[in-house]
Amino acid sequence: MLNPVTDDLLDQLRATLPPATFREMTPAYLEEPRGRYQGQGGALLAPATTPEVAAIVRACAQARVGIVPFGGGTGLVAGQIQPEGPAPVILSLERMRAIRAVHPSENVLVAEAGAILADVQTAAEEAGRLFPLSLASEGSARIGGLLSTNAGGVNVLRYGNARDLCLGVEAVLPDGSVLHGLKRLRKDNTGYDLRHLLIGAEGSLGIITAAALKLVPRPAAEGAALLAVRDPAAALELLAMAQAQIGEGVSAFELIHRMGLDFLAETMPDIRQPWSDPPEWTVLIDLGLGAGQDPGAALERLFAAAVEAGLVSDGLIAQSQAQRIDFWTLRESIPLANRRIGAISSHDISVPLSAIPELIARGGPALAEIGNFRINCFGHVGDGNLHYNVFPRPGETRAQHENKRTTIKACVHDLVHALGGSVSAEHGVGRLKVEDLERYADPAKLAAMRAIKDALDPAGIMNPGAVLRAPS
Repeated sequence: MLNPVTDDLLDQLRATLPPATFREMTPAYLEEPRGRYQGQGGALLAPATTPEVAAIVRACAQARVGIVPFGGGTGLVAGQIQPEGPAPVILSLERMRAIRAVHPSENVLVAEAGAILADVQTAAEEAGRLFPLSLASEGSARIGGLLSTNAGGVNVLRYGNARDLCLGVEAVLPDGSVLHGLKRLRKDNTGYDLRHLLIGAEGSLGIITAAALKLVPRPAAEGAALLAVRDPAAALELLAMAQAQIGEGVSAFELIHRMGLDFLAETMPDIRQPWSDPPEWTVLIDLGLGAGQDPGAALERLFAAAVEAGLVSDGLIAQSQAQRIDFWTLRESIPLANRRIGAISSHDISVPLSAIPELIARGGPALAEIGNFRINCFGHVGDGNLHYNVFPRPGETRAQHENKRTTIKACVHDLVHALGGSVSAEHGVGRLKVEDLERYADPAKLAAMRAIKDALDPAGIMNPGAVLRAPS
């Protein structure tokens, strides 16, 4: 059993840590963006160095006090707050923001876990390189949290998830020992890869304090287009056509449903929309090409071929970088519009690419048996990740349908599971989806996960209740 934070523990920590480590608890550390959970904390600590993190973890391990790591607070599955159980230490990485080193010739950047993603992107740009992880919360999300959740974003199609962009990690393990794994190697077959064990573990196996990140050459030319597609099946055919014509120059391929554009018009009318009467389905395709290549010409050839094949009925090709940014502003504003409308139930899911049309075709009728809802389905169709969100009808609120939320979620997740998909594509498990993991995960996988947790964290102090249910 875990214990709450005590005065004795805090006195012990004050004797070894600088005063700046101890912070006043504010509501920001006890809330999550969707407002469904309220956290608790016995103390807020913000160490500035890895040895300070290790000292905190050692003391908490001896006292059997839980630790909840806190990055940018942008997680959507309540992994960064603990609503129940003995009051934990909230350990914020916000003071560990340094870019420790940049190695342009190696395409590597070493950053501390509290570094904000946008700052890492800027440091890479200043070195003439690109750190391609990109998502709507990049102005506040921190590297440690992004790795701990194996975040995805819009460029997974070309560059992979956060896991694929990390060469090594430094981390503090549950006993307070430090894993010195900041190697900048592409090849290292010396036993178990603990980096990949910690990435995606959401702080349940240790606290990432720094990472060696992969950089890539910056594209010499970029371009984007918004194309009105016949249906989701046509979007997949268009993706295959784009990859055949352009190859790895296709950086992102996003599917947008009309409902998302309607929500934008309703809640954010200042955002300029490309069509007065939006199509049912739109694709945003983004290119990053090398020197001597013309993305505008490539998109024009793709558009012509897609129209001839009956896949596309209309389209806009960005004529400038500013217009390309406008296209992306449209796409990245949809989640904010969703929050303003207020979803009854939101789902971060993935299925095999070929199953996307079936998921969309079956999902609406299945939900109609539960109630009369609006569905906004959009996302990273290039890698099979969709955000499938269910909303009340106009004039209603999500509170009026709160009693249906569990049934709605089960309906969507059962369908995803039946199609061979995942009920958590890029947001992680956190505390929100612990029951889903127990319901849908392969039993052998779940047993192995529990065995690993018990071996590395026998006292269960690391982010208790996240990913795996805390022992009662």
